[in-house]
Amino acid sequence: MSDNRALYIEEAITGAVKRLLTGKVNDVLKGLEFQIPIIEFGIFRGDTVIAPLVSLSSCEQTEKERIIKQDTYSVTVTFPVLDTVESELYCYAYAAAFQKALCEDLTLGGVADRAIITSKKYVPPKKADCGMEWETIITFRVTVDSL
Repeated sequence: MSDNRALYIEEAITGAVKRLLTGKVNDVLKGLEFQIPIIEFGIFRGDTVIAPLVSLSSCEQTEKERIIKQDTYSVTVTFPVLDTVESELYCYAYAAAFQKALCEDLTLGGVADRAIITSKKYVPPKKADCGMEWETIITFRVTVDSL
């Protein structure tokens, strides 16, 4: 695979994940009976908006993926949640909304062949009520045909 194609694929995957978060995940969150802060990308954060971190790295391929020439990536989405009374509920809501949105679009809008959640982790602050944040960390594996 050429370096330009690899760069394009990586940008396409992160862009598709961000579109999924601001589109379908926000739609799911808006449909809940609780008011959950929506997802936006930018520098603004507050009580009504969060800005998750999306990071991508290549990961180890299975023998089958090597044979059929598929590239594999590991994508991690971290949702930082301000420490409030509802923080734990928000963490679970983000994880459920993301899982539902990803199940409805396993190809990330046609960018990937398949995306599967591999882990979900809920991290409370090390010290309660001292300004630290909760985090929901979702890791999923993306496979893409290499040319």
